[in-house]
Amino acid sequence: MSTEQLSGAALPVQSGAPTWRAEVLRTDDALDRVAEEWDDLARRCAAATSFQATAWLRSWWRQYGRPGRLVVVLVRQDGRLVGAAALRRRGPFGGLTNLGGGLVDFTDVLLDDAVADLAAAELARALPLRRPWHSLELREVHPQAAVQRVFEHWRGRRHRLPDSLCQYLPAVPMEELFKRLPGKTAQRSRVKQRKIAEAGVEVGSVTPDEVPQAIEELLRLHFLQWQERGVTPEHRRERFAAHLAESTTGLVATGRAALHRFRLDGEVVAINLLLLCPSFGGLYMYGAHPKLRERLDIAGLLFGAALDEVRAAEIPVLSLLRGQEPYKQRWRPDQLSNQRLVLGPGRLAPFAAARALRVTVRRAVVRQLGTRLPRLKEALAARRRS
Repeated sequence: MSTEQLSGAALPVQSGAPTWRAEVLRTDDALDRVAEEWDDLARRCAAATSFQATAWLRSWWRQYGRPGRLVVVLVRQDGRLVGAAALRRRGPFGGLTNLGGGLVDFTDVLLDDAVADLAAAELARALPLRRPWHSLELREVHPQAAVQRVFEHWRGRRHRLPDSLCQYLPAVPMEELFKRLPGKTAQRSRVKQRKIAEAGVEVGSVTPDEVPQAIEELLRLHFLQWQERGVTPEHRRERFAAHLAESTTGLVATGRAALHRFRLDGEVVAINLLLLCPSFGGLYMYGAHPKLRERLDIAGLLFGAALDEVRAAEIPVLSLLRGQEPYKQRWRPDQLSNQRLVLGPGRLAPFAAARALRVTVRRAVVRQLGTRLPRLKEALAARRRS
């Protein structure tokens, strides 16, 4: 069956009590069918990010999803959607995970803030994890994500593990950010900002109709800037370009993203994709011509426009999202690790436990390599010198 209905009979039965109803949709068009009420719920969920908007989810599924593997869990109170999760089957044994793969910086579910705890309990009960071999693994979960409530209500086996490191800056005027920096670094940064102002760079926001062309320009500049240092292979694929163009068009149209186009001497020299969420603005991806680096501070240019955008929207934080690139570290950002959540149906949930164990072992190996590789490189260099 493509739709499963689950009873909410465990809730209060006195007269006037709300009616709860849960369902699991397994058809490939499930997100299309619930798009309008899904986005309405996203507006009532303060933790929601652009990655939970249907513009992003539907686009990703069209380009990356495998037929028959979409699982959408819905919870309604008196007919109104108050809880939702978009998942996918990972294989034939009932393993579930989030949509988005390595392209998302934050995974989450949607919960109506007005009934968040009750909706989380119902969503936990509705998750299709019934057999001992079932499991759910969610990557890149923020510590304050809505799904953390679902995790707390889960009555089976559960594991919380560290995931990618994300970085943040307060959305304050640039001069306030300079105060976070050491004296000489702050002085150099002020000089760089003056050069940007004196260069006469023109910054414009892209309209929804202009997004496909702007994304094409962004990717072209992105390839140019990284061609000597290596481009992420997925960023070269047609499916990524199609996903980014389609999802960004929808996000810009609904105010969940902004595309900034930078012109210098009449030429497009950089384009930046900024995600806009209630709790943060996120620098997702940019492209800049290599020649621009010779003239101006690219990070300062992008950060300046992004700060203006998020401050105008009264968003409190500018997120640098995942990654510890040097241009981010210069600004002394605050750091917070995402989490990986693994759920199983009960104490005897071998697949969930095995999954958590593999993750733990893998992280331990990476940490060991991270400490040993520099020493090995130093030893090899010393041997070559001798």
